[in-house]
Amino acid sequence: MTRDEHVVVADHVTRRFGAVVALHDVSLSVGQGELVGLLGPNGAGKTTLLSLVAGLRKPDAGTVRLFGGDPRDARSRLSLGTTPQETGLPSTLRVQEVVALVAGHYAAPMPTGELLERFGLQDLARRQTGGLSGGQKRRLAVALALVGRPRLVLLDEPTTGLDVEGRHVLWQALRDYHAEGATVLLTSHYLEEVEALAHRVVVVGHGRVLADGGLADVVALVARRRVLVTVPADALPRLERLPGVEVLEAAGRPEGVRVTLLAADADELVRTLVGQDAPFRDLEVRGASLEEAFLALTASDGVLEPGRAAAEPVQEVRS
Repeated sequence: MTRDEHVVVADHVTRRFGAVVALHDVSLSVGQGELVGLLGPNGAGKTTLLSLVAGLRKPDAGTVRLFGGDPRDARSRLSLGTTPQETGLPSTLRVQEVVALVAGHYAAPMPTGELLERFGLQDLARRQTGGLSGGQKRRLAVALALVGRPRLVLLDEPTTGLDVEGRHVLWQALRDYHAEGATVLLTSHYLEEVEALAHRVVVVGHGRVLADGGLADVVALVARRRVLVTVPADALPRLERLPGVEVLEAAGRPEGVRVTLLAADADELVRTLVGQDAPFRDLEVRGASLEEAFLALTASDGVLEPGRAAAEPVQEVRS
């Protein structure tokens, strides 16, 4: 795929807010039809990156292209739909009236009934937005991003405030819309959300891209494995002292202590258990979860000092 075929291209982008470097030399491209999950802790630069793509801010250095043009040019944003973390809705207007108001800005909008059905809001069409719950308002805000049938959707923490059912409704709506050919770029603190939706994961920390690849690729960057084993209580201190082993959880049971470990070398851990001649049972070895990979990739020895760039990226795994 050439640069001209990418929906979004960020090329060596830096953005500062006073002495704080929000993004440092970030390069990222998103191709047509991709569903990309942007992961990172608070302050990592995720929202800043989306604001640059949406044309709300401009970089201090580097360039951002949206559909090949400048995001700050309104013509480049004609096929863009976006939902920020917080969205204000006119409290006295009914849900269907808000949808009609936004739809009036587009030549061929999605029919109101179809849009509300996608997001499970059809029964709320005549309710004033001021009477909606926080989760219902959030679903409506994300739905409004799709009114104009955009080719690219930017979603910043789309399921914040939603209950489990509401999140699954929204996930399915986004899957369906993406299946129709749209490109989706979303940020989320919910790692299971990215696992459920994204085909590609970009991990951001301290304003840098730490990892970029498929779900399996990002997890593979972390060699650690989750090891579950039941051992006698007196064996637990020995496990805690082993190099490269972290005790995630230990729960007492009649037959011993059920321990969940994170091990840099699961094979070596098992050999150590055998070599210590400590009885153990119910051994399980599992691959690292995305959450474990995320925590490992964004781990830092200290807080980034204002005005300074983060360390070199861990690794980019995108082929």
